[in-house]
Amino acid sequence: MLLCAQYILPVSSEPIIDGAVLVRDGVIRDIGKAEQLRLRYPEEEVVDQGLAAVMPGLVDLHTRLEQSVLRGVVNDAPYVQWLAEVAQKSGRMEASDWFDSAILGGLDALSSGITTVADITLTGASCTAVNKLGLRSVIYRQVGAMDKNRIDAAMQFAQKDILHWREEVDSDRVAIGIAAAPLFTNHPAMLSAISKFAQKEDLPVALWLAGSREESDFVRYGSSPFQVHGGDVKRGYVEIPPWLPTGVSPVRYALNWNAFDADNVMIIGAVYVDDEDLKKLRSHNVAVCVCPRTSAQLGMGVAPLDEYIRAGLRVGLGTDSPAATESTDMLSEMRLGMLLQRAVNPGRFLDSHTMLEVATLGGARALGIADKVGSLEIGKCADMIAVDLSSSHQSFTTDPVAAVVNTCTTADVLMTMVDGNVLYEKNRWHVKVEVAKSIARVIEIRSKLRPEA
Repeated sequence: MLLCAQYILPVSSEPIIDGAVLVRDGVIRDIGKAEQLRLRYPEEEVVDQGLAAVMPGLVDLHTRLEQSVLRGVVNDAPYVQWLAEVAQKSGRMEASDWFDSAILGGLDALSSGITTVADITLTGASCTAVNKLGLRSVIYRQVGAMDKNRIDAAMQFAQKDILHWREEVDSDRVAIGIAAAPLFTNHPAMLSAISKFAQKEDLPVALWLAGSREESDFVRYGSSPFQVHGGDVKRGYVEIPPWLPTGVSPVRYALNWNAFDADNVMIIGAVYVDDEDLKKLRSHNVAVCVCPRTSAQLGMGVAPLDEYIRAGLRVGLGTDSPAATESTDMLSEMRLGMLLQRAVNPGRFLDSHTMLEVATLGGARALGIADKVGSLEIGKCADMIAVDLSSSHQSFTTDPVAAVVNTCTTADVLMTMVDGNVLYEKNRWHVKVEVAKSIARVIEIRSKLRPEA
């Protein structure tokens, strides 16, 4: 297939005007001027996207696809209240509900130009969903235990799931990892147990860390809405006293418990990080995922994305839970993330070209798969999207990258391809699920989540 467009955006090099990409057997075989490639490969099928940008698929470094059905259920709530209300609503869902919700999230991702997702799950629903939909993914099995005596049992259950999921998925496209539950729900020794297991099984590790003021205060001072010794907090049996102030930042606290010892560790959130923390992250080659929309939506703050970029860290963007942002939309994530950095750093100016790289190649680097995806290069997997640049809401100039980042919406996504397979075209799906049936199930599930009369 020759995929042609007015603009080809390799990310790793300058845009190509009137360009084309040759795809064979799921791999990019050639890239250049459309006229030259048409002459070189006259037998190839030509798909011309017209006034559009063909570019690498977006890499969503953190999402929770199985919470997609919860979008719009909890509105205008700060972080701690949001967590409690989402937990309460989630209690009404059954095992099959989580799967259908994850399918909805995966369809959302594909229709918004996302080709790779890094998802954290406890139920495993998203693992089954992405494997069925054809998304490239890293699925992290979440594990946590506040009681030290329950760590071994929790790890045994997690190990069993991880080994089972590995057998069930297409290993060329879906990788399995392990994730620590948030610090305020986890005994610190769990971090060491996860790191040890990850090194043994060569697993990627994810950790929500330093994402909110409440979490930072919980770790540093032992007192916040998360304090486990609060009289109104019911967590079952835990050792007494369950928590003492540490006097250190969440990053240095995690470091003290060997959280960064595995080969491929990524922290998520990363809002409350100081200069010393940044040095520690860099020295341990820890990747960073920032989630601008969720951090803003839930009043958690603004992560220092610009500083992570300047420090040379592997950094990318995540959409986080659809229950917070109400969509799996990396285009909005790019735009808001860029604007927030410009607003809080008036002396520096984060440009759209850098932001596009963060959302594609940056995410791939963070996951350790930049040799496969993240840019349009010969030999890489054909994970590509086409984005329309002709819509009336766009004031198109001579910079297609700025047009994508500054003006495009999910409605402008014309095509999403993973491994050379077109999974989504404008209003048409090419996936191994019954889309209409899945949407009907979602409507049924949401009826259970309505406020009680």
